[in-house]
Amino acid sequence: MPTETRPSSDPDRDHARIAAARAAHWARTRRLIALLLALWLATSFGTVFFARDLAHLSVFGWPLSFYLAAQGASLTYLAIIGGFAWRMRILDREFARRLGEAS
Repeated sequence: MPTETRPSSDPDRDHARIAAARAAHWARTRRLIALLLALWLATSFGTVFFARDLAHLSVFGWPLSFYLAAQGASLTYLAIIGGFAWRMRILDREFARRLGEAS
């Protein structure tokens, strides 16, 4: 009766690979979150901090600071959310590929 030969896999080695892949994924995720939170903070703080300096500039009769606070910040927040979703999709696919290699 022929026996099927399988490559022997070391469970400890596979566990170590999975743990390393998870650690790398989490480190990249944390860096992305920190970067996007810094951008969010700069947007929120910058529109308020520089409002007086930008108030003398006008767009269609309204102060530029109004447009930055009312429209620009909202669009920046949407871009942050879209960028996060896009980048996390890439990171998650890479993580899934690494898990597939470890199995």
